Amino acid sequence: MSAQAQMRALLDQLMGTARDGDETRQRVKFTDDRVCKSHLLDCCPHDILAGTRMDLGECTKIHDLALRADYEIASKERELFFELDAMDHLESFIAECDRRTELAKKRLAETQEEISAEVAAKAEKVHELNEEIGKLLAKAEQLGAEGNVEESQKILMEMEKVKSRKREAEEEYRNSMPASSFQQQKLRVCEVCSAYLGLHDNDRRLADHFGGKLHLGFILIREKLEMLRKAVAAKQEKRNQDRLKRREERDREERVSRRSKSRDHRRSRSKERRRRRSQSSSRDKRRSRSRSRDRHRRHRSRSGSRSRSHRSSRDRGSKHK
Repeated sequence: MSAQAQMRALLDQLMGTARDGDETRQRVKFTDDRVCKSHLLDCCPHDILAGTRMDLGECTKIHDLALRADYEIASKERELFFELDAMDHLESFIAECDRRTELAKKRLAETQEEISAEVAAKAEKVHELNEEIGKLLAKAEQLGAEGNVEESQKILMEMEKVKSRKREAEEEYRNSMPASSFQQQKLRVCEVCSAYLGLHDNDRRLADHFGGKLHLGFILIREKLEMLRKAVAAKQEKRNQDRLKRREERDREERVSRRSKSRDHRRSRSKERRRRRSQSSSRDKRRSRSRSRDRHRRHRSRSGSRSRSHRSSRDRGSKHK
């Protein structure tokens, strides 16, 4: 990549798609399904394993550093939850790699000479010490390249101790089987990257493997996957807590609303009862007044009738005289 291209990529990464007012680039948003969400989160295997023996070629989805910058800016303002898409992508990739590892182990078991469980355990110990030596040598070389010579020397001294243990383990393994069988190369499949490792590989070969881009790339992918799982679990837990909190608030509001309606209903019923009592009392009063008037009229009617009867008796008496 030229210096100009590197500068352009750096500006894209820092400022996003709108740095030049380029409308054609802004037609594709980072939220588009065509954009690789693993790339936005810097964990796409196509990027990590580029240039290795297992180079996957170009990703079928869009990779753009400017879109990654847009995503990083937007993710600070709102939750996008792209980790779930990236996690699904890496889980599928690692599952396929693990499947290839198991197939390679099966092929080795079919082609290599059958050995007893005791001899297999001793061979496994030699393999484990080989791995430790390779990792230590790769780490010492990395520290030396970074200028940390003192730490690098400490790692090399530790590696010499492991090499001494390896020689002892190899001696035990050699004494446990015939010389003809011992000379045969015993292979093992790397659990991280599915590469083949030999029992008699030298330190340089082991260091090249464990410090190589392929092995380290797979370590990075597996670490990224573990980080994504934790992030997704944390966000799902937060989302569940928020949902539960909203449900509790909604239930509380509904209870308050029901209590308020109940109070209003009781007040309405109480008011209705008072109104009915008032109406009943008014009717009773009207009935009482009506009865009183009726009694008064009847009394007056009886009084008038007695008065007329008395006058009529007087009149008859005076005629007889």
